[in-house]
Amino acid sequence: MTLGLDISDGRARVVVVDDREHVVGRGEESLTAAATLDGVSGAVRQAVAALKSGVTRAAIVVPHSGDPVPAAVEQVCRKLLPKAGPPMAVGTGVATVVAEQWCGAARGLTNVVALTAADHVTSGIMLEGRIWPGAHGLSGAVGWLSINPVEREDYRRLGGLEADVSSAGIVRRFIWRIKSGDESVVAQQQGDLSRITVDHVFQGARTGDGVCVSVIHDTAKYLGIAASNLAAILDPQAIVLGGLIASWRDLLLEPIRLECARRLNTAQAERLKLLPSELARDAAAIGAARLAYLRE
Repeated sequence: MTLGLDISDGRARVVVVDDREHVVGRGEESLTAAATLDGVSGAVRQAVAALKSGVTRAAIVVPHSGDPVPAAVEQVCRKLLPKAGPPMAVGTGVATVVAEQWCGAARGLTNVVALTAADHVTSGIMLEGRIWPGAHGLSGAVGWLSINPVEREDYRRLGGLEADVSSAGIVRRFIWRIKSGDESVVAQQQGDLSRITVDHVFQGARTGDGVCVSVIHDTAKYLGIAASNLAAILDPQAIVLGGLIASWRDLLLEPIRLECARRLNTAQAERLKLLPSELARDAAAIGAARLAYLRE
């Protein structure tokens, strides 16, 4: 049995995969700043509660390849999974592309990119059926794509694409519009701008709020440019779009497809598949468990 743990987007998501490569256990808990470890413990306990044998390997999803496993989270896993040994760290993008190619939207394909926009903007690259790590293990750092030639402090700190289309980036662009004088029903309803979340912006766009519609339009444009850049360089069979893109596909998917097609040559645009994730927010945890299973 192998276990994957993902603690992104304010949730702890855990999956367990058996020796026949089936998902046999799941657990999920919300996380708070004051009780992160309680949430992790609860999700792990849920996932393993009905298992007849113990977990022998574990992997923890970290935001980016090369990031370490948080020490406190590792301690929780060692305590609850004594047979698993030290958990391996897996970047979000790598875990996601493995999951989508194994049992998700890109199953059976061999040249796949996963592009996810959530708390972070990440991608994973699979070429000829193998993860492509790059020369330094840092491939897929799509959050650092330069979409806008303007220089900004947050671009230098977070990366150009992540600064604009991560959850916080979308909210930040909305707030800038309000502070510059634009009027929005969403802003009026919330009152305090610090209470606005990315879901408020998307829901506002869905109901026709002008500022929200404009912000989401730009979000789709930036993501379409990013997808076309990845396609032009890597020539994958498919790019799987996850996170916010899958959750709000009615607002994002078709504009991303149109923007991507505008920026690719006709032959490539006609062949490239842009697919919404089929695994939703479980993708990274499933991919981590799969990688733990494949680890020698």
